[in-house]
Amino acid sequence: MTEFQGTREAFAQAMTDMAKTDPRILFVSSDSLKAMRAVRFAELYPEQYIEVGIAEQAAVDTAAGLASCGLIPFVGTYAGFLTMRACEQLRTFVAYPKLNVKFVGINSGLLGGEREGVTHQFYEDVGILSSIPNVTIFTPADPSQTYHAVRAAAQVEGPVYVRAGSGKEPDVYEREVPFSMEGIRILREYGDDVLLLSSGFVLDRVLKAADILKAEGIRVTVGDVNIIHAKDSSRVVEEIRKAKRILTVEDHNVNGGLGAYISRLVVEHDPKPVKRVGLTTFGESGPAGELADCYGFSPESIAEAARKLKREKSGREENI
Repeated sequence: MTEFQGTREAFAQAMTDMAKTDPRILFVSSDSLKAMRAVRFAELYPEQYIEVGIAEQAAVDTAAGLASCGLIPFVGTYAGFLTMRACEQLRTFVAYPKLNVKFVGINSGLLGGEREGVTHQFYEDVGILSSIPNVTIFTPADPSQTYHAVRAAAQVEGPVYVRAGSGKEPDVYEREVPFSMEGIRILREYGDDVLLLSSGFVLDRVLKAADILKAEGIRVTVGDVNIIHAKDSSRVVEEIRKAKRILTVEDHNVNGGLGAYISRLVVEHDPKPVKRVGLTTFGESGPAGELADCYGFSPESIAEAARKLKREKSGREENI
């Protein structure tokens, strides 16, 4: 498989590969062709590329019309422009009639907008979409998983949102590992002291934290939760039942994302202590790695959150 520089390139490659054999695959751009690294796609398949200009609401409405004709349009641009500026159109004209439109939101999370700061960092997108029925939310953990997630999205009937980054996401998975439609994949299984659940592009940091904890004798299991608020959460619940306590880690606001999803499942199926590592404030500009460390996503900070959780005997949930 082609090496990907980042999740944007993975999106573009997936679109190009699908368009070779499926003329229903379309890219609807809101002046986002370069941002989505899809220039080559447009050159190879000009009849499958539609440009609406800087008009995200029009892009979503256009995609809705195309989907109503049996086509499979992908709308790709910055995550916040899709989920905030075009939220009404996404909700009313795609999700409500369950149209087969796919959305790919880039610069998701704090780490996705290191050059532009808050206006191009989007850590509310999953929370917004989680309140809209009929939308499936994919949160791949690295470029290769993004490639497979985009291709998987085309196979899912109805609206799908794929969360992508800025282009500097670290590789975690082998290239050929498919996107798990079970909603979770276990990557480390050292024990049941703490279940570390990651969502998105912090997985490499969670894995490093797990190794730190293992060296200290704290037995953890690491799961990559790649579908948030999934319609079928049985596999996630299965892992919840095995654990004594749970720590969620996400580059998203603590409300509405992974932590909220897991907290609901825990309350409904198997109550136990849950802590959430996520954002509680707006971010700032800076190199992605430094931002991650500053806002509590360093491997040592994650490990310390797990240590603290293990020491506590209370069943109450707390934010970090």
